[in-house]
Amino acid sequence: MAKRDYSNTGVNTRLAHIGNDPHDFHGFVNPPVVHASTVLFPNAETALGRVVKAKYVYGTHGTPTTEALGNAIDALEGSAGTILVPSGLAAVTVPLLGFLSAGDHILIVDSVYGPTRRFADTMLTRLGIEVQYYDPLVGGGIAKLMKPNTKVVFTESPGSVTFEIQDIPAIVEAAHAGGAIVMMDNTWATPLYFKALDHGVDVTIHAATKYPGGHSDVLLGTVSANAACWERLHQAYLTLGVCAGPEQVYQVLRGLRTMGVRLERHQKSALDIARWLEKQPGVARVLHPGLESHPGHAIFKRDFSGSSGIFSIVLAGGGQTQANAFLNALEIFGIGYSWGGFESLAVPVVLTDRTVAKGPYEGAVIRLQIGLEDVEDLKADISRGLAAARG
Repeated sequence: MAKRDYSNTGVNTRLAHIGNDPHDFHGFVNPPVVHASTVLFPNAETALGRVVKAKYVYGTHGTPTTEALGNAIDALEGSAGTILVPSGLAAVTVPLLGFLSAGDHILIVDSVYGPTRRFADTMLTRLGIEVQYYDPLVGGGIAKLMKPNTKVVFTESPGSVTFEIQDIPAIVEAAHAGGAIVMMDNTWATPLYFKALDHGVDVTIHAATKYPGGHSDVLLGTVSANAACWERLHQAYLTLGVCAGPEQVYQVLRGLRTMGVRLERHQKSALDIARWLEKQPGVARVLHPGLESHPGHAIFKRDFSGSSGIFSIVLAGGGQTQANAFLNALEIFGIGYSWGGFESLAVPVVLTDRTVAKGPYEGAVIRLQIGLEDVEDLKADISRGLAAARG
């Protein structure tokens, strides 16, 4: 039976069918969960790879399970290849280690995910790499920050917890002119709402723990690269041996099948609540790029095809005491440091480690993950929190 090409179908059709062909495994819809370390070769020549190169050589190099998810991600990203690693943070650290050497300079957006900053400020600096943070709104002006030894520009849009929108095409143009590659943490939008490689990004990173997994029960990261960067990324992956387990890979592949319809729900609910919050007493600002009031909305509309379910609010005055009162009054929202799952979450935002993107903000900043619950119930819960913060 000829294999179907789903490249010209709708996104939910693609998500339902990409990655593996059921007829490769006796018609079973889902691929097998292959638990593997050792792979046996038919002869010594194949083992040495001198006559026939074996498709699979060892568990860390890939299995039919990892191949299925990798193929699916490549189909979404338009990438030359994808590696699967044990967490979203590993998806950040592996490419950075693969593309940077002692004496290199890296530019990192100041609104980056906190653990990425910690890795840069500790591991990268210890390895002799010069780390510099830049304003998320710099756009093409990043050309002025480039140095002869700048090898990587690391982006994240929207920015973590404060949701600044970066002008990715302008940054890409300046970075490439200066001889650097561009990496992007694209977890917020997923490749459904922002195809990073189509905008010139070289390496795109996702915490598949979030929307691809979708059920708050799995840790996984994916890193995809264009043709120019794929071989170096792949070699770093093989050298470091940071590979994902088969059960986690399978769970993310399963979650991927429903990611489109879940994201539609996350997007609709989050925008509804964000617009409602703009009118609520006790809220100074809503930091959601999908809102017309957001400073980066024009770039967002130009580059993104949708928004996900996470954004922040700024309370109208107060500090940690008011933030704590808001959070402690919530009954449906959990207090937890993740997102992308079915449940709504809220966490306080701390910006003390930033050097550029510090605000100012009118009051405490709180990040909200809007889950799959009924919107009216979530609004009632947020109202409880706002009343407690005002009190």
